[in-house]
Amino acid sequence: QVQLVESGGGLVQTGGSLRLSCAASGPPFSSYIMGWFRQAPGKEREFVAAIMWSGGRTNYADSVKGRFTISRDNAKNTVYLQMNSLKPEDTAAYYCALERGYPTDASDYAAYGYWGQGTQVTVSS
Repeated sequence: QVQLVESGGGLVQTGGSLRLSCAASGPPFSSYIMGWFRQAPGKEREFVAAIMWSGGRTNYADSVKGRFTISRDNAKNTVYLQMNSLKPEDTAAYYCALERGYPTDASDYAAYGYWGQGTQVTVSS
């Protein structure tokens, strides 16, 4: 059973930074991908970033390129999302996701079978 636990959300001013963490317990897969998605009230869940566990290849949404960085710690089975230059439009609940192998479209939330409970990020103007 795979469990994902996010942490690190909070309230920050425009231009500030936050780092989200997602600890994965027991992925029984030799290869998998982990991603971050976010969902604001009244909006659909949207892709933020993803990283292939083996090799470390990354994908980013255009809206966060140059501001957010996804990384992993293999020893801790943890993925991080460093968020800099935060904007009010980044306000959302952020979710960590995991899927075995490498889906064709890493930005498609339907491709992920395992999800964390979410952590709230609020950016004040």
